[in-house]
Amino acid sequence: MARRTLILILLLCGSVCALPAQKRYLGFDRNSYPGEVALATLRKTFDYTSYWLNVPPGAKVNTWKGKRALLKKQGFGFLVLFNGRNASALGSRARALGLADGRTAVAAAAREGFAPGVLIFLDQEQGGRMMAEQLAYVFGWIDAVRAGGDRAGVYCSGIVVEDEDGKISTAQHLADEAASRAKKSPVGKSRERLALWIADDQCPPSPGCTVEKPKLLPEFARDPKVWVPVWQYAQSPQRTEFSAGCPKITDEEGLCFAPGLPPGPDSYVDLNLADSPNPSEIP
Repeated sequence: MARRTLILILLLCGSVCALPAQKRYLGFDRNSYPGEVALATLRKTFDYTSYWLNVPPGAKVNTWKGKRALLKKQGFGFLVLFNGRNASALGSRARALGLADGRTAVAAAAREGFAPGVLIFLDQEQGGRMMAEQLAYVFGWIDAVRAGGDRAGVYCSGIVVEDEDGKISTAQHLADEAASRAKKSPVGKSRERLALWIADDQCPPSPGCTVEKPKLLPEFARDPKVWVPVWQYAQSPQRTEFSAGCPKITDEEGLCFAPGLPPGPDSYVDLNLADSPNPSEIP
């Protein structure tokens, strides 16, 4: 089963498959809160927004803290995020750190007003094949989130890269590992399917920085252990090593700005496509 899953992932991550009967919803994500003034304009285009539970990558404070009620009042759904640790911070205590961070994520989600069962995505910025310590951390975090009554997902790269062991992406590696672990686990929380929020801003399959809804959504086979509810198809700034072939509709710094807002530090966004207007709160 693990080998079959990996083959399906390898085939499907590098291509796209149509979802003819399924409506798709646009969302944005960014590390800093855009501010109250921008919300009404953002809501005209986007169905959901990211929502950080701890300090985002590169930031010193979490500016999303305490903003859930206001965003919900504006009609936004949510992509709930928890910033994970880089490989250099793990070492022999990787699983213990994952368990501790998972418990922290569950407590933070409850404090922010999310109901039990919310889907929390662990942000994994490092791409490619994962090291043993990274897998120990990620699955420790997943186990703790599930034990705390919430659902667990991972934000990760779906871009296939090549190393000395062959071609792989973070998403492929996690999906294969999840399937392998599920086979060894008793029925219960440990066998719930893992949600993957895939980052793939290559053009194609990405259409680039546009809010005209893409017609195709890259996804894995609907394996009972893994599914992909969200595709991040554009980033700010553009990553030229992947998105050099994208339409040049960003500014000179490669930033993608939300429609209706003047270009500035609070109006650039990453763009996402999902199969729900509220990916973290809809079962």
